[in-house]
Amino acid sequence: APTAGTHATLLAQLSGAMRAFYDATATLGIADQVTTFTLSDFARTFVPNGTLGTDHAWGSHHFVMGGSVRGADFYGVFPTLAPNGPDDTDQGSSARGRWIPTTAIDQYGATLASWFGVSPTDLAAAFPNIGHFNNTNLGFMG
Repeated sequence: APTAGTHATLLAQLSGAMRAFYDATATLGIADQVTTFTLSDFARTFVPNGTLGTDHAWGSHHFVMGGSVRGADFYGVFPTLAPNGPDDTDQGSSARGRWIPTTAIDQYGATLASWFGVSPTDLAAAFPNIGHFNNTNLGFMG
């Protein structure tokens, strides 16, 4: 992966900002009460484009940060990071790395909602598709 260019620069800025925010919650003694997360069903291609940016895709990674997060792990199935590989929806020599998701955004959201205090019986109101999945809590929140 490129270590220079717009994408790399933006990720470095995001990393510094998230660290500063988490450090502030730790200093205040509330890190276990604050969870920061990304939420999107939108993603970017694995292979950069000609200007070292990325293009539209799906099946993305998400960041979850906070004192109650069971971190340092991947939840879901990590894709084979190979353009034109078994998890890539693109095919052929122009494959850019658009991964097939293995975990639904509903499962991710329901896990966070449960930590926020939403009861199991109310999850369907917030996530109408949650009944289609055996696992409604991915276990990344303590």
